[in-house]
Amino acid sequence: MTTTTLRVIVDQIVAPVPGALGRYTLDLARAIVAAAPRGCDVEAVVSSSPPADYDRIVREIPGLSGLYKTTLARRELAAAWQLGLTTSPGSGMIHATSLFAPLRKHDRQADGNQVVVTVHDVLAWTHPDALSAASVAWQKAMLKRARRHADAVVVPTHALAERLGEVIELGDRIRVIGTAPRSGLVVGADAPLRAASLGLPPQYVVVPGTLEPRKGLVDVFAAFARPGVPDVPIVVIGPESWGDQHVVAVAEEYGLDPARALRFDELDPADLAVVIAGAMAFIAPSHDEGSGTPLIEAFSLATPVIHSDAPAFLEVSAGAGLAVPVGGGEGYADRLAAAITSVVTDPSLANRLSVAGGDRSRAFTWRDAGERVWQLHADL
Repeated sequence: MTTTTLRVIVDQIVAPVPGALGRYTLDLARAIVAAAPRGCDVEAVVSSSPPADYDRIVREIPGLSGLYKTTLARRELAAAWQLGLTTSPGSGMIHATSLFAPLRKHDRQADGNQVVVTVHDVLAWTHPDALSAASVAWQKAMLKRARRHADAVVVPTHALAERLGEVIELGDRIRVIGTAPRSGLVVGADAPLRAASLGLPPQYVVVPGTLEPRKGLVDVFAAFARPGVPDVPIVVIGPESWGDQHVVAVAEEYGLDPARALRFDELDPADLAVVIAGAMAFIAPSHDEGSGTPLIEAFSLATPVIHSDAPAFLEVSAGAGLAVPVGGGEGYADRLAAAITSVVTDPSLANRLSVAGGDRSRAFTWRDAGERVWQLHADL
């Protein structure tokens, strides 16, 4: 029997800073392997890397039929693929978890070759100041190549599909495949010990994000500075600084006691689960997002969610969270203040949101995402 092989580009897993894209790549690759139909194999593709990185990929994605190693290292491969200069990793079906992909001329009908890429945001067009100039140029160049050569472009939400369609003409090639909570985001029996070691207060709210204006963290600080908002600590999940601004210093500027502002950067999934699950509310204030993964993760832990009315958040939440219109000017902080106060002081509202979020989280699984990837390639 002939075996069909799908090659998945997993380079981000061993990138210097894997970040959210690295987690997405790892979880989706595992799901693609788990959902492989009979007679189908999955091979991983990675740029030239140290042997320890190869070993890690094979160890963390069990069930791979092989590991294709390109001759070029990551930076050189990114430049080569941007210019269409290398044939790595050859022909066949290729699924890229980002725009990092070998986009070149091929004839799907004649030779069966396929290349599918993934777009997670359109920041290079909407908020170029959030990225480096080199990153903006690379993303724009790669999306132009995708317009010419990609057989399909995957996005995590219909909201992002609409935004992407406004940025570049892709016809009917945009496909929506949702995300799910990261692996290991589960509260274990050792939760009290983890909470104590992290120094978590008995009551607090949690906010993901950075001081970049688009992310809305500053709006949350402004909301807590409003009269009448409960004096609960804020746990920030994100980097300590953005440019020359620092989280604790900015919180102080808004009149918040520095002792009330805790911050964690990269937490392992078990610790992050304890932080989110123990919160009185999870606040997602971002003005503009392409994915709703942070909401899905909070929903999966039954934490009441307050979120902005960013279209991707509204789509993912489907009414399971308390939506706050961003609007313009200072009004957003006032509306956030009212929403935070209502959730923190009204146990019945908090409980309704907790139950609704838990129910909503069941709509998002990596197994479903893996099956949809296989269906997409079958359709092509």
